[in-house]
Amino acid sequence: MGLGQNLSQYAAMQARSALFDLYGDYLRPRGGRAPVAALVRLLSPLGIAAPAVRTAVSRMVRQGWLHPLRLSTGPGYLLTPKAARRLDEAASRIYRTRDNSWDGRFDLVVIDPPTQRADRGRLASNLSFLGYGAIDAATWVAARPTDEVETLLDEAGIRFERFTASHSGGIDGAAALVRRAWNLAEIGAAYEEFVRELSPMVSSIGSHSDDEEAYAARFRLVHAWRTFLFRDPQLPPELLPDRWPGSAAADFFDGHAARLRPAADRFVDRCLDVAASRLPLAAS
Repeated sequence: MGLGQNLSQYAAMQARSALFDLYGDYLRPRGGRAPVAALVRLLSPLGIAAPAVRTAVSRMVRQGWLHPLRLSTGPGYLLTPKAARRLDEAASRIYRTRDNSWDGRFDLVVIDPPTQRADRGRLASNLSFLGYGAIDAATWVAARPTDEVETLLDEAGIRFERFTASHSGGIDGAAALVRRAWNLAEIGAAYEEFVRELSPMVSSIGSHSDDEEAYAARFRLVHAWRTFLFRDPQLPPELLPDRWPGSAAADFFDGHAARLRPAADRFVDRCLDVAASRLPLAAS
C-alpha cells in the first residue's frame, strides 16, 4: 500500500497505533498517564470509537506497554518503562533532537533469523524502527549503534553477533553499502508524497478553526510523519543524495507541527481537565 493510500484512510486509523501517538506526543510530557475517559475523548476526533480504544488499551497492557492504575477519577493507564523508552527514542527522531553526526563507522548485527515468517516480519519491523537496514536476511546495518537492539534481540530469543566496522572503500563504499540496505529513491519519493498529500489538510487550519480541528489535523500530520520511523534511518548527510527530499519534508513538518501545537495542547488539556472533573466538554 502506498503512502497516498495510507493518508486517505485516516477515518480507519488503528486505535493501537493512535494510542502510541497520543501517549508519545501529548501524554508523555504530562506524566504518561490518563483516565480512560480522556483516552476515549482524545481519540474521538480521529474517528476511533470507544470500544476500539478499550480493546487497544487491553492489548497494550498484555504486551507490556501500559500499566493499569487507579486515579482519583477512576481507572486509568500509565506508560511502562519499556514504553517510555520507546516513545522517547521515537520523539528524538520525530523532532530530530539527537546528534546527527557520524564517526564513519557502522553497527553490524548478524542474527540467526527466526524460522516462522510472522516472527521474521515482526523482527524486521522492529529492527527497521531502530534504524537498521538489511544487507541480507541475517545481516543488519545501522549508521549509529543503539543499546536497544540487544534488548530487542534478547527478548525475542534471537542469537546474534555484533560488530563495529568502517568501510574500506571510504565514503563512496559506505554510500554504496547504504544503497544496498535502504531504497533511498523510494524513501525520497515517499517524502515528496507526504508533503503533497498533507499540505491541503494542514493548510486549511487557520484562525477560523477551533482547537479540536487543529488537534485532529496535527495528530494526523504527526501520525503520517511517524511512519517514516520504520522506513528512514535518518542517515547522516554525507551518506544521502544531493537535494534529499527528506530535508524539505522535515521543514514542512516542523513548521506546521509547531504552528498547530498551541491549539492542540489546549484541546488535550481541556479533555484531561474534563475527564478529571467529570464535566461535559464545552465547545471551543
